[in-house]
Amino acid sequence: MSESFEESPESGANEPIASSTSSPDLSEPKVRAEAPLALVETAFLASTASLIWLVNYYFPLGPLLRIFFSVPIALVYLRWGNRAAWMGALVSGLLLSVLMGPPRSIQFFIPYGLLGVLLGACWRRQTSWAVSIGLGTLLGSIGFFFRFWLLSILLGEDVWVYIITQVTQMLEWVFVKLGLLIEPSLLVIQAIAVGMVLLSNLVYLFVVHLAAWLLLERLGNPIPPPPNWVQVLVDYDE
Repeated sequence: MSESFEESPESGANEPIASSTSSPDLSEPKVRAEAPLALVETAFLASTASLIWLVNYYFPLGPLLRIFFSVPIALVYLRWGNRAAWMGALVSGLLLSVLMGPPRSIQFFIPYGLLGVLLGACWRRQTSWAVSIGLGTLLGSIGFFFRFWLLSILLGEDVWVYIITQVTQMLEWVFVKLGLLIEPSLLVIQAIAVGMVLLSNLVYLFVVHLAAWLLLERLGNPIPPPPNWVQVLVDYDE
């Protein structure tokens, strides 16, 4: 009986030692829990980007929703890096391919899916607005001409001719109002059309940066600050 009472304190004394040795193992699931969290957030934000595109297609609200086409993918890049952002862009394209067909999904992926990855990379590397807006304008313009090329193939007509016709009519109206008897050449008209595409994408990227700057900071993933004149323009106080 005495031996049994002597063993019980020893067993109780060993319990803290066993708990201390096993305590470091309790921190491992916390590190491993980031992988499913990244997967869930990537899937959620990818479906959000697809839903914004889907709602804007069937219930167009002007440029309001178009501003946020690329923001969910860029947010994935800010939170989880390059691989997760590419997965989010591809999942958005695949989801839209099921819901709306491959042509519509391609029009989302190029340029908005790629634009989300590009903007996320620029914002995570803290590049200036001039660099990210310039690269985004170039990519957006390439995506614009790609969509026109794709539509021309699907419709069997050259859609670019329609743009040239609209630009020609606009220039003729301007020249008539100014009292100028000038007939611009086809090369000049095409150059003006390309310039208008670049200008529209430049304005679009600036608005996207402004919306992301005001929104993502409140979500805990701020982007690089804008130039001082932009902060003064919106009366931003740090």
